[in-house]
Amino acid sequence: MRVPMTWLREYVALPTDVTARELASRLTLAGLEVETVDELGADLTGPIVFGRVLEIEELTGFKKPIRFCRVDVGDANGTGEPQEIVCGARNFAEGDLVVVSLPGAELPGGFKIGARKTYGRMSAGMICSATELGLWEDHSGIVVLPEGFGEIGADAIEALELREDVLDIAVTPDRGYALSMRGVARDVAALYGVDLHDPAEIEVVEPTGPGHPAEIADTGLADRLVLRGATGFDPEAPTPLWMMRRLHQSGVRPVSLAVDVTNYVMLELGQPLHAWDRDRLDGTVTVRAAKPGEKLETLDHVRRSLDADDIVIADASGAQAIAGVMGGLDTEIGLSSSAVLVEAAHFEPRHIARASRRHQLSSEASRRFERGIDSRMQVVAATRAVELLAELGGASVEAAYTHLDHSSAPTTITVRAGHAGAVAGVDYPEGTTEKWLRAIGCAVASEGDVLTVTPPSWRPDLTDPNDLAEEVIRFEGYENIPSIGFKGMGRGLTEGQRLRRAVGRALAETGHHEVLTYPFVGERDLDGLQLKADDPRRVSMRLANPLNDEEPLLRTTLLPGMFKTLVRNVGRGLTDVALFEMGSIYLPRAGASRAPLLPVDRAPSAEELALIDAALPEQPRHVGVVLSGAAERAGWWGPGREAVWADAIQAARDVARVAGVELEIEASQQAPWHPGRCAALYVRVAGERLAVGHAGELHPRTVKAFGLPERTAAMEVDLDRIERARTKVVAPEVSAYPVATQDVALVVDESVPVGRIRSALVEGAGELLESVRLFDVYTGEQVGEGRKSVAFALRFRAGDRTLTAEEAGAARDAAVALATERTGAVLRG
Repeated sequence: MRVPMTWLREYVALPTDVTARELASRLTLAGLEVETVDELGADLTGPIVFGRVLEIEELTGFKKPIRFCRVDVGDANGTGEPQEIVCGARNFAEGDLVVVSLPGAELPGGFKIGARKTYGRMSAGMICSATELGLWEDHSGIVVLPEGFGEIGADAIEALELREDVLDIAVTPDRGYALSMRGVARDVAALYGVDLHDPAEIEVVEPTGPGHPAEIADTGLADRLVLRGATGFDPEAPTPLWMMRRLHQSGVRPVSLAVDVTNYVMLELGQPLHAWDRDRLDGTVTVRAAKPGEKLETLDHVRRSLDADDIVIADASGAQAIAGVMGGLDTEIGLSSSAVLVEAAHFEPRHIARASRRHQLSSEASRRFERGIDSRMQVVAATRAVELLAELGGASVEAAYTHLDHSSAPTTITVRAGHAGAVAGVDYPEGTTEKWLRAIGCAVASEGDVLTVTPPSWRPDLTDPNDLAEEVIRFEGYENIPSIGFKGMGRGLTEGQRLRRAVGRALAETGHHEVLTYPFVGERDLDGLQLKADDPRRVSMRLANPLNDEEPLLRTTLLPGMFKTLVRNVGRGLTDVALFEMGSIYLPRAGASRAPLLPVDRAPSAEELALIDAALPEQPRHVGVVLSGAAERAGWWGPGREAVWADAIQAARDVARVAGVELEIEASQQAPWHPGRCAALYVRVAGERLAVGHAGELHPRTVKAFGLPERTAAMEVDLDRIERARTKVVAPEVSAYPVATQDVALVVDESVPVGRIRSALVEGAGELLESVRLFDVYTGEQVGEGRKSVAFALRFRAGDRTLTAEEAGAARDAAVALATERTGAVLRG
């Protein structure tokens, strides 16, 4: 809603020193967010004066008609002589009163006026159009003013209101009353404690008889309808400049007097109106639901198929308007319309909202109807409109008019006087609630601490005690609610929270960047992962109302979202990327039923909560990593290296290390990884070996499907399972005795995983083993084809003594013996 300050001041006795920006700040704090304050004409400077055209000489020999004019501007030019101006407009004549910008003036947009020679004549100034002055959009010619509008040579800036501050208010759906000057003025008057001149307080006389025949077929669609007629209207009567100016400032395009009057009253009072050419109506005007297959050509020249949910206003020949949205073309006010019928109604808001969206027609009228309008403003608005048609268009107002009223009695709300303070946590002084509720138009009756409140007809959003509390709090000032720190007895972070934070820090410290991706995927993503038809990751939950029709499934793996993020970064020039994400995946429960729809008027029962829990999917928390490009950049410090499958496995090791869990790694085959460069990851829980994820280089077909860089590596592990494998952490004993190191080189078949050899060495070495480290893998002629040599460094240490060579050797031999038994290893000489 755009609110010109001069128009607002006609209804509110604001102090003269209150600026538009100060008012904007106060309104925003009170819940009416002012997005901008437009300072119209702020870049405009004079001299801009009234002038009278004395002579017009038509210049010929040019591609377009040109006129050389002599204009009387009085003494404004310093000489008193007529001003000579070249002009191309054709819509004015000698003797017309016009607006002249003299040399030295600057028009909106930084357009400076000077004297220059053009078309063979000296032109000193400009005869201005409405667009050039910023009055309204009109490219048909210059502004011709009515006689007596201004004195010759007088300043035109103030008289034409070329400078104006306009508040642009973002009206929320619950505050439909603020889509009118009347509604905003009431809030402003309450905020500043000044008098309000209500524009709705006009004299409305009872009808002398029935007006145009009308009926409401279904009172559930509309409960009030008013039809007021005006005859003898001059369809060629111009809209006055002040009205056109205000409409333009409010964001409404001037059209014609009849249409402009209805728009002006709508902006003023908040009641949308429609003006009909009564001579083109056929019989009784009926408010009803649209019939199946009914069609209507609306004012935008589109023929629309109506829905049975649409409210229409019809005559004997059929629908003539989509009620509250847009009128029909057949009954449009035209250049020959002299009998005008003004319609004002109160429609059911939800029908209007659905019709507006269904037909993709968001009009100024529909915006107001769907938010809720004053249910008792129809007679006032229609009367105001026909009186303006009489005043400005020479019409005669008919004393007889139609008023159908099926409205119900206003509802009351019972609330305690201290309820607003209890909601805000502030002890408001006694009488505060009554003061503000009366200021916004409520009728308040008190009985002790209990108030019986009747909201005004223009506030349909006030329906319960909390609505009333909000009104009190916003006028008292949200900014005056003190900030109170939480004083609860916090227990700190859970073990799971600590683990997740530690994992995030560990991955960030090793060069990975955290991302958060949408948990939605599509069948195309699962195909890109090369998942088989029976892969459990294809069993996913489908959203009933997805954000994107191509991604209707909840993810069962983190990888697709991370792949897309990697591609987006690479596409923007970041070739060396290491990403990680921690988040839930969603695994449907076998045989789970749909969750019940819960009522909103009570808390769910224990049975309903159990049904909801049973319908929810399992949501284990996973950690994923994706790597591409250089793991270490080249420079003077070294050649650098590319990220490979081993880096993805190392990321999994880092996650396990932070959790204090030993990770077992084996070669494996699992989509979407490369069959020969994929590792399965395991932990042990109560002696049971548990799979927690996979890591390695991605399959080339997956790389191609997602558009990833070649040799991209990835890792995904189940963090919940890793957390289950955690045991009580025992601080290590630090021995002061020296370490004994024994190196072991074993030759095994090339297919034997190194991890299996390592596990056997650890188990065989016993309690004296402090650590084991792989330091060499060799394949070649010396060990034979299909064989490999793996070398480990075993460190032995006792906590109470220095180990002898015999003890260290015995432990080494025991480790080798068990490795030989389990893997077929041979000690290399």
